[in-house]
Amino acid sequence: MKALCYIFVGFACLAAPLFATAADEHEDAELFIVLTSSNLETQMLAMVLATQSMNQNVPVRVLLCSEAGDLALQDTDSPVFQPADRSPKQLLQGLLNNGSTVEVCGIYLPNRTHLSANDLLEGINEAAPPEVARYMKQANVRYLSF
Repeated sequence: MKALCYIFVGFACLAAPLFATAADEHEDAELFIVLTSSNLETQMLAMVLATQSMNQNVPVRVLLCSEAGDLALQDTDSPVFQPADRSPKQLLQGLLNNGSTVEVCGIYLPNRTHLSANDLLEGINEAAPPEVARYMKQANVRYLSF
């Protein structure tokens, strides 16, 4: 039994640098969320995960496309969900207020003739596809799509 303990401790000492290296590689990880779903619960899930990541010091970038782009509009509301007692739009605004990048797809506004950049919440801009593509190919970017 004592020999088994020595083997385990020895393995742990040898493996520790491997685990530390893996953890260090993820310290600069960023989260990129692409949200297209019109489903309100899905929108809430995406915003909760983004908020929780931001709360753990992970930089967050959100791209809103299709019907999810409506979250970026000044004159829209979304329902409050429990147990958070918040709405997807409130969480989105929290991300903005804490420095997260939030954008609408480059095709969102041009395909809605009644909307312009003036209709977006302050701090939300139109994404430039070439820049988004450069961002996505970075090794430290984790990508989630809803």
